Amino acid sequence: MRTSSNPAFRNLPTGQGGYATFDRQGGAMGGAAAYADAQAVGVEYGRAGVGERPLTMDDVVTKTAITGGVALATGVLTALSGMYWLVLPAFIVGFVVSLIVIFKQSTNPGLVLTYSAAMGVALGGITGVFESIPNFEGIGFQAVVGTAGVFVGMLVVYKTGAVRVTPRFTKWLIGAMFGVVILMVVNLVASFFTTGGLGLRDGSPLAILFSIVCIGVASFSLLLDFDMADRAVRDGAPARFAWYIAFGLMTTLVWLYIEILRLLSYLRQE
Repeated sequence: MRTSSNPAFRNLPTGQGGYATFDRQGGAMGGAAAYADAQAVGVEYGRAGVGERPLTMDDVVTKTAITGGVALATGVLTALSGMYWLVLPAFIVGFVVSLIVIFKQSTNPGLVLTYSAAMGVALGGITGVFESIPNFEGIGFQAVVGTAGVFVGMLVVYKTGAVRVTPRFTKWLIGAMFGVVILMVVNLVASFFTTGGLGLRDGSPLAILFSIVCIGVASFSLLLDFDMADRAVRDGAPARFAWYIAFGLMTTLVWLYIEILRLLSYLRQE
C-alpha cells in the first residue's frame, strides 16, 4: 500500500467505513514513520455502502475542475479589483479550513469550496501585487499556464507509466519534501538575524535553484496524488470522496503555483 505526500490523501476510507489515518506511529501527520508503517501493514480502502454510489474517475475530474475553477475565478477577481489586503485573511481562512477538512476527514463540499475560494483570493492578491511591479506584467498568466502545464504533464507521466509510483519512490519523495520544508524553516529563522537568511529566497542563483527543486518536488507529489485517487476509484470508495480527493489535489496545486510564481519573479528581476 502506497501513501501520498499530501496529508489529505492519508485519510481515505478504510474497510471499517472510517479512514486510513495510519496512527500506529504518529497519526495521520506522523511523518515518514507513519508512511513506512502504513506500507508494512497494507491498509485497504473501504467500498461504498448500501445505497451509496461508488466513486468514478468522472467524479474526481468533475469535482477537481469545480474546485480549481472556483480558485481561479476568485483569484482573477481579487487581482483585478486590487483588494490585496485580503491576502492575509484569506490565507488564514484557507489554513483553518484545511485543518478542519484534514483532521475531521470531511467530504463536505462547502468546506472544500471555501478552501478553494480562500486560497484563490490569497493567490490572486499576491499575483496582483506582482503584476503591479514594472517588468512583471503578465506574470500571473504565465504562472497559471505553467501550473496547468505541469499538472497535465505529470498526469501524462502517471498514465503512461513513465515514472512508477513504488514504495521506494514514495519514501524518496517524502524525504525530499521534509528536506525542502526544513530548509524553508531554517532560511526563515536565519532571515531574522541576517539579511536574506541562507539566500534561498532572495532571487540569487541559489534561490533560483532552490525554487526549481521545490517545483520538482511539488510536481512529483502530483504522481502520488494521482495514484491515491486511482486506487480509491478501483477499490470502490464512496462517491462523496471525490470532494476530498479534489481538496488534496488543490493543496498541491496551490504550493506548485506559489513556487512557479516565485521562480518567474526571480527570472524577471533586472
